[in-house]
Amino acid sequence: MEKPLLVNLSMLLAKPTGIANYVINILPYFDSLEYISLVAKQYYQENIYKNPYFVSEKYSPDYGSKGHFLRLLWTQLKVPNIYQQSGSNLLFSPVPEMPLFSKVKSVIMVHDLIPLRFPKKNSPLTPYFRYYIPQVCQQAEHIICNSKATADDIINFFGINADKITPIYLGYNPETFKVIDKIKPINKKPFFLYLGRHDPHKNVERIVSAFAQFKHHQKYELWLAGPTDSRYTPLLKQQAKELNIAHLVKFLDYVKREDLPIILNQAQALVFPTLWEGFGFPVLEAIASGTPVITSNISSLPEVVGDAGILVNPLEVKEIASAMNLMAEDDKLRQQLRELGLKQAQKFSWQKTAQATIELLFNVR
Repeated sequence: MEKPLLVNLSMLLAKPTGIANYVINILPYFDSLEYISLVAKQYYQENIYKNPYFVSEKYSPDYGSKGHFLRLLWTQLKVPNIYQQSGSNLLFSPVPEMPLFSKVKSVIMVHDLIPLRFPKKNSPLTPYFRYYIPQVCQQAEHIICNSKATADDIINFFGINADKITPIYLGYNPETFKVIDKIKPINKKPFFLYLGRHDPHKNVERIVSAFAQFKHHQKYELWLAGPTDSRYTPLLKQQAKELNIAHLVKFLDYVKREDLPIILNQAQALVFPTLWEGFGFPVLEAIASGTPVITSNISSLPEVVGDAGILVNPLEVKEIASAMNLMAEDDKLRQQLRELGLKQAQKFSWQKTAQATIELLFNVR
């Protein structure tokens, strides 16, 4: 590649989420490429990103809806000029954003279409996904997504030709997410773990109900690790109180990634029966840590877990509770799932993700 690739990193934020983790983990493998990082100085990391072209930090999701709007405005009005002035011939965006009706040639990444599957009233994401993203997908040179399930969604929601879409699985850090031997217990009681936000599509309400129906629940705890949300967390706490299990349900709030391996290694199982996922980082990180998984039999989750977990109908509380019973009672099953999980996790790596992405970018250019 003689001309520099533009990499749009204007969506980075202080506490890395799935998209930010994706970027942080694939860009170190882009050393063979000449690229320019469109990144805010506040979020720039010298050992990860190359050749920074500094942009305003106010385009970040850390600035809420205003940041989102300013970023889209900047993308539309300023990125074409940067593209032309830099001599670039391709923009790579880790989110589905690009200048519309311009000569900017783009490859975009679509992580999921969850706001279309579960629209929220008065949410700015609804028109963004309903009107802007379909146009971006139509005009992009090529679309990367993180699972076959997401590829199917892009085809079914937007009518995009399958030839224009390439699923590339994500990865994990094996130095972080691994089996930790001789670990000091962090809790007196064994616990089931959920990892993620508290949004309705994450199905946490049914996890709490299932834990109440789990016949050994008085001997266990349920840990909910993930950022609290003023809209949904109080409802979950009230639910636990009404089910008389509030003393057994622990809300951990946001857990730093470096602290996750200890928690994952000691969990009885990860309980992750969400209503939809574009990929499902928690499932991959759990099986890589030797932790058995209870997850949904829909969306991308069967692709990630393979035969290394118990798949349940996420709408059926009894199925989730029954899976918890199995995880508590059948040590042989847990050991079998642990071994299958460690084997399944080896299919995924950030190096594979990056190499497949680089190859695609070369082919598009």
